[in-house]
Amino acid sequence: MGYIWLTHSSSYLYTTLFLLLCTCLVSSKLVVAKHTGITRRYNFEVKMQSVTRLCQTKSIVTINGQFPGPKIVTREGDRLEITVVNNVKYNVTIHWHGIRQLRSGWADGPAYVTQCPIQTGQKYVYRFRVTGQRGTLFWHAHISWLRATLYGPIIILPKHGVPYPFPQPYKEVPIVFGEWWKADTELVINQAMKTGSAPNLSDAFTVNGLPGPLYNCSTKDAFKLKVKPGKTYLLRLINAALNDELFFSVANHTLTVVEADAIYTKPFTTNTILITPGQTTNVLLTAKNHHPNASFLMAARPYATGPATFDNTTTAAILVYARNPSQKHEHTKLPQLKPKLPFFNDISFAAKFNSKLRSLANSNFPANVPKKIDRRFLFTVGLGLLPCPKHQTCQGPNNTMIAAAVNNVSYVQPKIALLQSHFFQTNGVFTTDFPKNPPFKFNYTGTPPKNLMLSRGTKTIVLPFNTSVELVLQDTSIIGAESHPLHLHGFNFFVVGQGVGNFDSKNDPAKFNLVDPIERNTVGVPSGGWVAIRFRADNPGAWFMHCHLEVHTSWGLKMAWIVQDGTEKNQKLPPPPSDLPKC
Repeated sequence: MGYIWLTHSSSYLYTTLFLLLCTCLVSSKLVVAKHTGITRRYNFEVKMQSVTRLCQTKSIVTINGQFPGPKIVTREGDRLEITVVNNVKYNVTIHWHGIRQLRSGWADGPAYVTQCPIQTGQKYVYRFRVTGQRGTLFWHAHISWLRATLYGPIIILPKHGVPYPFPQPYKEVPIVFGEWWKADTELVINQAMKTGSAPNLSDAFTVNGLPGPLYNCSTKDAFKLKVKPGKTYLLRLINAALNDELFFSVANHTLTVVEADAIYTKPFTTNTILITPGQTTNVLLTAKNHHPNASFLMAARPYATGPATFDNTTTAAILVYARNPSQKHEHTKLPQLKPKLPFFNDISFAAKFNSKLRSLANSNFPANVPKKIDRRFLFTVGLGLLPCPKHQTCQGPNNTMIAAAVNNVSYVQPKIALLQSHFFQTNGVFTTDFPKNPPFKFNYTGTPPKNLMLSRGTKTIVLPFNTSVELVLQDTSIIGAESHPLHLHGFNFFVVGQGVGNFDSKNDPAKFNLVDPIERNTVGVPSGGWVAIRFRADNPGAWFMHCHLEVHTSWGLKMAWIVQDGTEKNQKLPPPPSDLPKC
């Protein structure tokens, strides 16, 4: 190693330059961290903004006046500090969907689970490190239905010098699916909860906040992707829609899946993607080698298996090729080609698509599937009924209200955050008697029992640190079989098996994939079927698990896991930050 000897004057000069460099780094929101990565700082102001869609202008809740919200770009190993200032009339929290939040559960974001909400005029700084993850995730509000407009991409790049395990794309493009209501979504869900009925459907789906040309009054409100012949593009697909799983396809182009939920996959090609709310999927799209005499719709519409009326409309962005030099006019009208999407309830396509997803599972990105299981659980997920509250008229059978549950328990939101209650050992906020199996056995996917009534409670399951868990999620046919995208906070899990009908504990485990199962944070429980997942409870805290169809979350299809501290210092949850919002 060489050394540079400095005179007193040159030492002073270099010291001054070093201080100036540090000042520049701080002012540009990048601070060199002690060990790895850098600290990236973002400022999120929650504010109202007038936005026009479908020929109607309304005021919506936004971050920094943007819809969709700002993109967060970081690298594996970086630390993020995001200051959220609430300047709207609603209470707000932000969830960093899919981030592991290792020992940083205070920054996870679900209201009344890991934090009390940020009240009007207040602020909170979310501090966490991105550890062992790279790819596409997203952030969204995690209280009531505010995530209808409060969402945006999280792009996690690999560490410097680490290439993608697939060809380097020419360009990377976030494609964020959402839903648009002409009405105020807070009024929509509040009205539904008062009557005990299903809420009104959205008026349009969107791509990057725009409905696209297939909706009335939206011909110009379409996201356009301009590509160059022969170039490969990485599309970072994010389903931020409130209540719909989506099929996505690009007319006359194939897609190569290379990542799901920020986990690299074994690449496979497909014409159509299935993506549930809460899921992300990275795909490679290679443009044709010539200038085609057409433009191409990039279209998405619902995969809907439930008994309720579904939205059969289609959102579309437009893929256009950069101008052909032989064209006389750049704005020459080109024919617009549409993709053929699966039928709205194509359960067979959904099962086949999900079965193709496999972890890369190589030496650089191993699939560390828990092999020895400490705790096994069977959770039923589905709809049911609750008695109508006193002094209220409900529209369900015999004055009941529609509800949803896990193992027949419809979750009741506490008034103090679970994590705060757990950390300070506050009594009376939750109980630890969540049923580890359905309270009573029946033919889950056949003829439902006559008693559809659910119970209510704020119940959790406590896991010792580092417990290896196998969880089977079983759909039920009560009211109607339906696919449920289940999201687990604080962990990734391995999807080791799935099937139709009732889970067979004797024969189905023999078919589990323990070699290269897909690793995710959100999985679709098949309509009229089951899915088996495994994870290691190596993250102390209180962790929410819920259906990512927001209407089902509102109805109570959610629960929480309490993971205890380990014995080592780096296995314990630190105390809450001083600015943690108060209830």
